[in-house]
Amino acid sequence: MLHTVFSVPLHADELEESLSDIKLPPGFHISVYAKEIEGARSLARGERGTLFIGSRSEGTVYAVVDTDGDFRADQRFIIARGLNNPNGVAFRKGALYVAEINRILRYDHIENNLKSPPIPVVINDSFPRDTHHGWKFIRFGPDGYLYVPVGAPCNICESTDPRYASIMRMQADGGGLEIFAKGVRNTVGFDWHPKRKSLFFTDNGRDWMGNNQPPDELNMAFKKGMHFGYPYCHGKKIRDPEFGKKEGCTESTPPVMELGAHVAALGMRFYTGKQFPQEYYDQVFIAEHGSWNRFPPSGYRITMVRFSSGKPVSYDVFAEGWLRGIKAWGRPVDIEIISDGSMLVSDDKADAVYRIWYSGKD
Repeated sequence: MLHTVFSVPLHADELEESLSDIKLPPGFHISVYAKEIEGARSLARGERGTLFIGSRSEGTVYAVVDTDGDFRADQRFIIARGLNNPNGVAFRKGALYVAEINRILRYDHIENNLKSPPIPVVINDSFPRDTHHGWKFIRFGPDGYLYVPVGAPCNICESTDPRYASIMRMQADGGGLEIFAKGVRNTVGFDWHPKRKSLFFTDNGRDWMGNNQPPDELNMAFKKGMHFGYPYCHGKKIRDPEFGKKEGCTESTPPVMELGAHVAALGMRFYTGKQFPQEYYDQVFIAEHGSWNRFPPSGYRITMVRFSSGKPVSYDVFAEGWLRGIKAWGRPVDIEIISDGSMLVSDDKADAVYRIWYSGKD
């Protein structure tokens, strides 16, 4: 039997009141940073503090600006409309990069032209056109490459095309496209360790193996060419019932942390700010979008993977309350740390971006 979380429409004027449901550690607070951002998904910040927001609603890319410094956006711009699932956004050297299903666009000098965006440059249009896991999260790594995942075109399958179930990377001009990591079913969020520079990424586990398996994953890739198990192995040692006999778990790299089953772990960031207490420095925050076919539902929260001596040691809830029983009014998608050290969180169900900050006072 299919179990689906019920939809709870949320009007803009109800948003602030609903945030009172959110439970945070003592001293932390949450407020609305931007609202009426339909389908708010991936986040990227410009050099001048502009927040760019990708979406999967009407192919729209947004930009919002907080002009008076009150940590609430008061200007909203439409950068593009009618694109093909422009989920992913990234910023580099004055340009906004936008990921559609099969191509990457670049909008030059974008912060000078928010009211009248330039015609984008197509820097690479060689990605598959499959919409199943086809929307992309993109980000520039410390090596200057733009990292672009290609999800599996199915729930569980093998493909002769090596691009599927991978993380690819290319130069900023679109050249030199290559596969960096393999066996990645569907990652919609990654970041690099602030000191070691290794790539960490979330990966969504397959469906239809029951309520409690397989887990979603937090993985680490410290070099090119590593394989992370899909479609043969899930989590640290769960053989796939269809493909596990062929290869199993002996040849793949296990996750550094198993996450909740079906939580839909999407955006993740290392905390690199200085506002939160020191115990949060260099720890991983994960936006869990929430399950679609599990009962009771799981996810719909922000979790934290804590590291000690460079190794993950715990996986705990940081913020929750977007799920009321089996009814969800919000679904966290991505995380961004801004200049004052507070955290922004996008929500594609409530059409909003939140700000989480620490004052030390309740």
